[in-house]
Amino acid sequence: MSDRAALLKGIRAWLVVFVVCLVLSGATAFPLVHELRGIESLLRTLSVPEHLPGLMEWIERVRRGLDATDAGYPFVLYGTDWLAFAHLVIAVAFYGPYRDPVRNIWVVEFGMIACAGIIPLALICGPIRGIPFWWSVVDMSFGVLGIVPLNVVRKRIKRLEALTAPPATAAVALSG
Repeated sequence: MSDRAALLKGIRAWLVVFVVCLVLSGATAFPLVHELRGIESLLRTLSVPEHLPGLMEWIERVRRGLDATDAGYPFVLYGTDWLAFAHLVIAVAFYGPYRDPVRNIWVVEFGMIACAGIIPLALICGPIRGIPFWWSVVDMSFGVLGIVPLNVVRKRIKRLEALTAPPATAAVALSG
């Protein structure tokens, strides 16, 4: 296998992992109410309340809030449906770099900027919305974890670009 083919295969593998995680993360925003009830039940089964009472109190509070919102104002949860949709749309955008990485590196760089943007969002909006700092750290970890594969992909795309670029002398000859 040539260096170019190996790089392309690696780029595509990392992009698939990233897209799968993005889709899963988005898909979990659709069934929030049922999902949180299940998580709360699972955590009780695992005796989490005894070991991590702060986590359990937070999960219970969020579940109560979602239950009340779902019961009285289900249209508010429509916002999380749009959040899920946004994840799915962004995931589709990564088909461009999958197909032609060098030409569509900007999508990867956009994704890296979006991942970095999670941190100020969590630090600003978390306290405004009454989110415990430790939960904001969990949210920020998605940005940190998301930027890792995208950085690997970007570096590999740059190497692929260097392999496929015409030699400098040929480029000068072509332009003259």
